[in-house]
Amino acid sequence: MTLNKNTFIGEYSYTIDAKGRINIPSKFRNSLSKDNKSSLVVTRGMDKCVWVYPLIVWKSIEDELRKLSSLSSINRSFIRNTVRHASITKLDKQGRISLNQNLISFSSITKNALIIGMVNKIEIWDPSYLLKIDNNFNDIDSTQFDELSDKIIL
Repeated sequence: MTLNKNTFIGEYSYTIDAKGRINIPSKFRNSLSKDNKSSLVVTRGMDKCVWVYPLIVWKSIEDELRKLSSLSSINRSFIRNTVRHASITKLDKQGRISLNQNLISFSSITKNALIIGMVNKIEIWDPSYLLKIDNNFNDIDSTQFDELSDKIIL
């Protein structure tokens, strides 16, 4: 079975080098559509992680952001805080991308990182911070998960 292009699943451990570069797993690189031209958009995630989008996926996000009225202060704030931290990066010949210092600081990644596929995007996490979130998983109302599962699982 092959996945659709720009589909990411799984978890991988990597390290960030002194220049802020991190390797993108080969399975993720192989699933990138050629239309992306090895370009990815990196930005702050909603949680304390870095989101990495294929350029084509990011363009559809931009289209949705354009639909939000800039007359609404919450919309302006959401757009501002989504876009201001975003930047385009290219995969180098070794399959790495560069993260700027602001994203590294925001995510509290020091050296080790977990790279997680999130279907249409990639998340990069500090492993100890993700562990804290995973430990809080038991605090989540299982009814909400059941309701979501009913919508998705066939």
